[in-house]
Amino acid sequence: MTNRHALIPLLAAAQLVGSGLVLAADVAVSPVSFTKDIAPIFQDKCEGCHRPGQMAPMSLVTYDQVRPWAKAIRQRVATRQMPPWHMDPTVGIQSFQNDMSLSGKQIETILKWVDAGVPQGDPKDMPAAKQWPENKGWQLASQFGQPDFVLKSDPYTMPAKGQDVWWKPLTQIPVTEPRWVRAVEIRPGTAAGRKITHHALAFLQQEEPGTNTGIVTQGLLMEWAMNKNYDVYRPNTGKLLVPGSRIWWEMHLHAVGEEIRDNVELAVYLYPKGQEPKYRTYLTPFPGTIGNAGFGVVDIAPNSVVQSENYQTLRAPARLENFQPHMHLRGKAMLLEAILPDGTKRTISYVDHFNFNWMTNYIYSDDAAPVLPKGTIIHVVAWHDNTANNPNNPDPNQWVGWGDRTVDEMAHAWVNVTYITDADYTEWLSKNGAKTAGAIAAR
Repeated sequence: MTNRHALIPLLAAAQLVGSGLVLAADVAVSPVSFTKDIAPIFQDKCEGCHRPGQMAPMSLVTYDQVRPWAKAIRQRVATRQMPPWHMDPTVGIQSFQNDMSLSGKQIETILKWVDAGVPQGDPKDMPAAKQWPENKGWQLASQFGQPDFVLKSDPYTMPAKGQDVWWKPLTQIPVTEPRWVRAVEIRPGTAAGRKITHHALAFLQQEEPGTNTGIVTQGLLMEWAMNKNYDVYRPNTGKLLVPGSRIWWEMHLHAVGEEIRDNVELAVYLYPKGQEPKYRTYLTPFPGTIGNAGFGVVDIAPNSVVQSENYQTLRAPARLENFQPHMHLRGKAMLLEAILPDGTKRTISYVDHFNFNWMTNYIYSDDAAPVLPKGTIIHVVAWHDNTANNPNNPDPNQWVGWGDRTVDEMAHAWVNVTYITDADYTEWLSKNGAKTAGAIAAR
């Protein structure tokens, strides 16, 4: 009997060949195999985390490593839980620099492979092993070389048991003249540190050039959370560092049953000395609750799904570089929307199945990043699921309010905002024609 996975009967198709009519016969199609079809997908989309020494609990490099997890992989892939890309693919911007999602064809291939009994295939079809940087290396080194300097927070020893801790040391930044940053990368100092670090923030504290106000916090330079570890600023944009600046760290740590001592490291990549980008970008928290991102109003009743929202107006024309929703265990979904000065609403991005375990940062491609006029209202809508249907919910019978603890809630969108001039916006509009901010429309 013919193997139904090895031979697919095709409908007889008519096609013209010269002046005659030819009927296509049944065509044998090679079965899906690990070596030929699955390994290339895993190298491209999975090995970044699923390889020895990385954060994932299992390696997916070889056939023997993958086979025991085949059914689990099928379930996670079919429900789009893995890879951790939670963007709704039917609305808003769909072009990203760091897109790790699987295409519909790739998902179909994986499902067929598992359903066929996970055949290994011909070992000769196995692609060459992908070369990854050493675990101690920086991901951006392949693009920029070694960082200009690495900042390290003071370490903290987290006991095996205890309440959550927010560790907030200061670290001086070693610049003696104004310098512009083109990329940053952040991580816990050790693999063990990933276990206890819920997130780590690196706030920039410095005196704004031309003022005499003393050192003040200028905003967030970078955040580490699971699946968020670097920012690369677009050409001719960056962040400014001045002498006397420092990093004010905020490390949210939690006990995991063993004593762990660790710190956080921030790699800084500078523009060449004397090179000054035209635009300065600001990492901005757009709140999705009443109040601000630093202290919002959240009131979630037991066994309920709650929607909240907030609005913030752009003070000048701007380009939005990325979208990274931030919520906690009850987080369900978040919408980033632009309300243009003429009242038109446009969906920018919609994460429809937020997962607290993956703080994915969605970085727009250069030609897809939305450019918006002055006066545009950034509208953020957040949904929290405090019911038993939420598998991450520790207790659906509890009221939940705003707070820093994991069991509390918050909702804001981290967005790198690059402000431009009116003249820049007019020029952009003329070059892009119909592809204006008003053309972000759902698609």
